[in-house]
Amino acid sequence: MDQISRIGMDTSKHIFQLHGVNAAEMPVLCKKLRRKDMVAFFEKLAPTVIALEACGASHYWARLLQSFRHTVKLIPPQLVKPYVKRGKNDAADAEALCEAMSRPTMRFVPVKTAEQQAALMLVGVRDRLIRNRTQLANAIRGYAAEFGLTAAKGMAHLGPLLDRIQADVTLPSLARDLFAAQAEELTELQARIDAVDAKLMVWHRTDECSQRLAKIPSVGPIGAMLLRMKTPQPELFQSGRQFAAWIGLTPKDHSTAGKATLGVITRAGDEALRSVLVVGATAVIPTCSTQRKGIALACRASQAQVAQVGRDRTGQQNGTHRAEDDDNRGDIQSDCRACRLGGFGPEINQPCLT
Repeated sequence: MDQISRIGMDTSKHIFQLHGVNAAEMPVLCKKLRRKDMVAFFEKLAPTVIALEACGASHYWARLLQSFRHTVKLIPPQLVKPYVKRGKNDAADAEALCEAMSRPTMRFVPVKTAEQQAALMLVGVRDRLIRNRTQLANAIRGYAAEFGLTAAKGMAHLGPLLDRIQADVTLPSLARDLFAAQAEELTELQARIDAVDAKLMVWHRTDECSQRLAKIPSVGPIGAMLLRMKTPQPELFQSGRQFAAWIGLTPKDHSTAGKATLGVITRAGDEALRSVLVVGATAVIPTCSTQRKGIALACRASQAQVAQVGRDRTGQQNGTHRAEDDDNRGDIQSDCRACRLGGFGPEINQPCLT
């Protein structure tokens, strides 16, 4: 058999389809293997380049194949689809992988370590527990509303609601028993969430990069952890605009014939990372708006003081006094420019009256 230059492998739980080409781009390998046969095949094969779709278990297979001295490249599925010629089957997918990996502009997914996957699993378990807690809280509120008992929004108001239910002797004993069982389940869920949060904070404190990310406004430990795990190589992005496009925060482009047509945000990329960043940003925006208003009011107050001084000195100023007032105006105008350039944006662009 000719020397194989690269192999595209379509994976599944039990069946693995291989497509390999030589240096002349001629197909020399088209084989379907079962799980144990695939491992034995690559263990004996000379080191080569292998392409996989970045999907379930792909990082495990990448680490395993790298232990056999192979070079593994993970490709996002949406970048492989354009290279499927016709139809949808394992052989066509493997051939498309082999073709896509040869493109000089192709983007690849960094292979995650087992420790990185464990950290991501921690975040995933926390999300699932929070969803279960929300589901249970909504069920308790719904059942309580059937008996005319309501509470304000928020988890903090759920405990008092359960206390009122247990103290209400007009409720049937069966209903109170069921509410008590749900309250116990809610307490257990909260304890498990607290335990996961403690493990998450331990990981956050031991990672220097995560601690630096948490210093950014609107980024907390969870956002820092997701940024650290889901973007292990941020140097691949040439600008913040590229990163925003990668996580789906940029408008969908459908332009043609020189006419720009932009739609809603693409929502591409990782949903968990995008949602955490958006929620954090929306929490910080009101604070920034308050700071902008405070600085604008301070600038206006300073300008009013100078204007009042000018009115008081009308008809009494000599050349020296006018020069001093001009110096004061220059200082306030510099302060106004500093406000505009101090990170609060161009919205604070009040016209200086001095």
